[in-house]
Amino acid sequence: MMARPMGSLHFQKDYRSKKREVFEDILEERRQSSDLHYAMKCYTPVLYKNLTPCKPSAIKAAVLTSDQLQYVMKQISLESGDPLEVIQEQAAEILDEMGHNLHMGAIRLFALSLCKIFKKLFRKVCVNEEGIQRLTQVIQEHPVVLLPSHRSYIDFLMMSYILYTYDLALPVIAAGMDFMSMRIVGELLRMSGAFFMRRTFRGNKLYWAVFAEYVKTILRNGYAPVEFFVEGQRSRPCKTLNPKFGLLNVVMEPFFKGEVYDTYLVPISISYERILEESLYAYELLGVPKPKESTSGLIKARRILNDNFGSIHVHFGQPMSLRSLASGRIHRSQYNLIPRHLPHRPSEEMQSFVCDVAHEVELHQISNMVLSPGVLIAAILLQNLPAINYSVLVDQTLSVKDLTESFGGSLDWPDSMPSCRVVQSSIELHSNFINTVDGQVTLLEYEQTGDPNKELIFKSAVSVLMCASYRNQMVNLYVRPALVVLACKISQSLKKDEIFIFFPGFEEKDFEEGCFLLTKCGILHLTSHEIIMNEKGASAALFLSRMFQPFLESYQLACIYLAMDVCETFTEKQYVSGLRNFIAHRILAGEFCNFMLYSNLWVIQRAPKYVADISVPSRSPRFSALRGIKVPHPAVNSAFNAGPPECRENPPQTRRTLTESCRNRRKNHGKSCRSYCKQPSEKANKLTNGVKKKKKYA
Repeated sequence: MMARPMGSLHFQKDYRSKKREVFEDILEERRQSSDLHYAMKCYTPVLYKNLTPCKPSAIKAAVLTSDQLQYVMKQISLESGDPLEVIQEQAAEILDEMGHNLHMGAIRLFALSLCKIFKKLFRKVCVNEEGIQRLTQVIQEHPVVLLPSHRSYIDFLMMSYILYTYDLALPVIAAGMDFMSMRIVGELLRMSGAFFMRRTFRGNKLYWAVFAEYVKTILRNGYAPVEFFVEGQRSRPCKTLNPKFGLLNVVMEPFFKGEVYDTYLVPISISYERILEESLYAYELLGVPKPKESTSGLIKARRILNDNFGSIHVHFGQPMSLRSLASGRIHRSQYNLIPRHLPHRPSEEMQSFVCDVAHEVELHQISNMVLSPGVLIAAILLQNLPAINYSVLVDQTLSVKDLTESFGGSLDWPDSMPSCRVVQSSIELHSNFINTVDGQVTLLEYEQTGDPNKELIFKSAVSVLMCASYRNQMVNLYVRPALVVLACKISQSLKKDEIFIFFPGFEEKDFEEGCFLLTKCGILHLTSHEIIMNEKGASAALFLSRMFQPFLESYQLACIYLAMDVCETFTEKQYVSGLRNFIAHRILAGEFCNFMLYSNLWVIQRAPKYVADISVPSRSPRFSALRGIKVPHPAVNSAFNAGPPECRENPPQTRRTLTESCRNRRKNHGKSCRSYCKQPSEKANKLTNGVKKKKKYA
């Protein structure tokens, strides 16, 4: 769930007067005219201040001769003792490996190929025309940074295809090194505007200096828009990930150093009715390694051309002026005291500003997502497993549709089509994991050969995770009203001041926003001092609370896992793998069957960090968290104090108290209780997937 950033920046959504933008299907014209004619059209893009396009070789020369890179290379030469010429050669090699080589022939080849591929894969590709008009205007006057959401590999190809269609300048795109290793395809991507960056270059001062100067040179001279994904990677659970700040820091620097008058950030929301990698994501969440990107793998994937992936909606948001965002918050005068060629470490004030802007961009992306009927159906199915009657599903889908629109969500709902036909069409689109048998809608089971333990989990988990990936697309829309409902449900008092404790920031605004939406829908009634739950809104309140229950259970389970005896330190990768195995042990032991916990693994990766943040000093640390952060056991107790009453009564200080807590849950709640702390069965102990966890089950 996206948290609203602290600071003076804030994005307030207006639910009362949200204007519905008009989308144009850009594939409609392509279906009626020649693809070759489209690819070979006269391409005259709108450029920044009418500059002539710059050759890639000229950009590289400008980077290598820049004052800042020259300074860094001299410093490295002095520190390492290597001749300056050697360092310069290394910088040139890095630039050759990294840099794009934009070529019109490759662009036209991609235009022809993508035109044919997209017409096979998608029913519609819809773009908001107003957003294109705004981008056309701003791209002529200022350097522009394009910031799309990231759900699929198709994202950056789709962006270039749309910009080519509208005669806008093609961006230079930050791509991972994985693509560069693909024969032929990697070079074609480079020739269509991709520049390649390593996943990590921590400690490599020269690589970072070359990379940063390359991006800044393109931006400050307005050679092309710069495009990258603020999330840093594709979201496997299809829910917005926490932003990365490195590249955002780089693109802001020319403005703060006074090298450009302003820089515009354009948040872009890409919404898929059906995601190409949906099954791949489910297997990755279950621990199956991601297949390496290769040309042969791409060729084998051509079978998806026979599938229908529905519609795509691409929303170009309101361009955000960096000058306006920084006004009154960041004083550029501090940069005037330092020569421009000297590397400058961002201050805490600057880091806080970058963090806020990154979250602001993501909030705009989330706000402009377009939800499909399949998203609503997925949310309902997950709350009615193993099956739901078809007519009941139609009725509940209509109810959730009304609720979504009341909360300000954008829906791609064909009003001219009967509701039952809309639901049936969505089920058919997702027939790879949703099935209808004898009037009952259920999820399909996936067969997995090999390890019988894996087979038991994969059989049901794959479909559940694929379904959850679509449900996750709507959680950000529902998070504030849902948390108000959950707070009301677990609170013994319904007085406002006893449900929420406010801290400086946006918690009060979030609370008021949630209450406003719930009141608007008739779920709550507010007086001056009390919150009253209306009976007529009981079903909607139940839907909201059930949607977020798996997230709360995930954090609870992560805290139990962290409270157990562990090795001194472990990496994030080991933590995720170990937690995945921990969940598998519990499932195979028959203790619970909530496969959606796998979907939340990406959400709770930072659970150790959060626990560390709420910890209190202790002389005897209970365990270590990521990268050696010491986390005392009172922190775990604090996390459990937010959980169910039985967990608050029995804080996880020892293995014994954990087991007693579970016994209490079984005693009090019967079969609905999910015990996390029983001894793993002999069958479960055979599970060996991923990194072996260095733990012992006492």
